[in-house]
Amino acid sequence: MSRRRRIATWVLFVAFVVVPLVEIYVLIQVGQVIGPWWTILLLVLDSILGSWLIKHEGARAWRALRTALETGQMPARELADGALILVGGTLMLSPGFVTDAFGILLILPVTRPVARRLLTRLVARRLLGGDARGPGPGSGGSVVRGEVLDE
Repeated sequence: MSRRRRIATWVLFVAFVVVPLVEIYVLIQVGQVIGPWWTILLLVLDSILGSWLIKHEGARAWRALRTALETGQMPARELADGALILVGGTLMLSPGFVTDAFGILLILPVTRPVARRLLTRLVARRLLGGDARGPGPGSGGSVVRGEVLDE
């Protein structure tokens, strides 16, 4: 089995077995401390807060993307923010406190830059085959020197 396939297998195992078990454990623990009705109310309030955050931050990311495109800038940061808000929103949709906590971390503008840096490193490593600097002097890549002619 290849390294990529082993990693994918572990990610799926964690996502579909470990995370639900952790969520159930946390829900039971919270329910025992504050009671079942307060736990349900807390989950509902958490969902309401999450939907408001997704709507607010999603609209902000959309405006930033449109501004970047209108000014002719490469919207890399804005696209990464949109992707993180989408993943955070998906995590907020699943019931439970653990996934909601991770979802909120991806959605909040205060914590999103950390996640954006991790996402950028991951994408750069995947696209550039492990060398985040890309071709150039000292990177082992080939450099073609030339001259640009305007006609």
